[in-house]
Amino acid sequence: MEQSKDIVRPWKRAFFTIWSGQAISLVGSGLVQFALVWWLTVETGSATVLALGTLMGVLPQILIAPWAGAYVDRWDRKRTMIVADTLTAITASLLILAFAIGSEQVWMVLLIMFVRAALAGFHWPAMQAATSMMVPEQHLARVSGMNQAMYGLVNVIAAPAGAVLIAFMPMWGVLSVDVVTASVAILPLLFIHVPSPKRDVKGKPSIFGDIKEGLAFLKGWRGAMITILLFMIANLLLSPAFSLLPLLIIDHFGKGAVEYALIESLAGIGMLAGGVALGIWGGFQKKIVTMLSFTVFLSVGIIAIGFTPSDMLLAAYLFSLVIGFSLSLLNGSMMAMMQRSVPFAMQGRVFALISAGATAMMPIGLLLAGPVADAIGVQSWFIIAGVPMLILSICYFFIPSVMSLESNTVGNVAVDKVAVPDE
Repeated sequence: MEQSKDIVRPWKRAFFTIWSGQAISLVGSGLVQFALVWWLTVETGSATVLALGTLMGVLPQILIAPWAGAYVDRWDRKRTMIVADTLTAITASLLILAFAIGSEQVWMVLLIMFVRAALAGFHWPAMQAATSMMVPEQHLARVSGMNQAMYGLVNVIAAPAGAVLIAFMPMWGVLSVDVVTASVAILPLLFIHVPSPKRDVKGKPSIFGDIKEGLAFLKGWRGAMITILLFMIANLLLSPAFSLLPLLIIDHFGKGAVEYALIESLAGIGMLAGGVALGIWGGFQKKIVTMLSFTVFLSVGIIAIGFTPSDMLLAAYLFSLVIGFSLSLLNGSMMAMMQRSVPFAMQGRVFALISAGATAMMPIGLLLAGPVADAIGVQSWFIIAGVPMLILSICYFFIPSVMSLESNTVGNVAVDKVAVPDE
């Protein structure tokens, strides 16, 4: 892998200027997503429509992300992010116009939700791959921790901020937030250099061939496929548990919307705290140890909620904090591990393939969990999901290929380390 000369520049000011703009955009997107879901709820009162809304956010990650990742590896990462943010602002503007003239329709909102998720499928691998080239290897885990803290902050403030804006502004005014925050994300990208790896695509005209190359790389990486399988199983088992939280609050604890909002906010606070902790600490020297350790804590938290008596809601709040905290540490460590180990020129498609595989498990898990929860109770799924995850995450500590995942050789491909000097 050839090192770009531009990458040796001091990195902090450039990277965190871009990162700050992206963070503001993410808050705006979360706020607008909440507003759209709320509008669908009030307008239709239909669980089917809400399920379709969820599907609109999931489908692009499964169907489009692998192709998007391959294109990201061919395209300039900076331009990809600019175009994705610009198109997001344009789609928001179209919906703003529809609401302003009173011609909004449910199908329009669902379509825009799909397009936004598809654009995110291009933006996310481009940003992650650009991060790998802008941040020194020794700081990747800390930056991943900051990303997780940012996601936690979005979970904490997006919903209440959206609710306040909905109460005082028309819907088109709320949606305009997305245009403003997308513009904030685009502005620093126009002036700051973002390095991209040099890659000759003349001999590889087929995008499908690029995707196959990414799959072959993962298959040849000893321990990687086994680790990705753990994430797929986690999404299969744990995503339905998070989706069933409203029913758990109502049916098991006998509470309402306030308590549900609180348990969700506490999970967000836990994510924020976990991200800050990883940002300061950086995790264990072997990131796989950090990832597996906090997968254990996450599994214990899920199981604990499953066994929490109906009169101990405060305990469930505590376990929600543990779950959020653990999610930040394990996700941040996994991303840092991948950014350190995957060749720069392949990161777009590799990250997208991992995301698509994990996301594909979510609808399958929801289809399984619904009937089980209806038959034997919502709380039972938390135990059914948590116990296998706990056993698996402990077993992974004893798989040599997993524990040696971060070696400098991936299959037959040598992973060149690019030294980015600290400031």
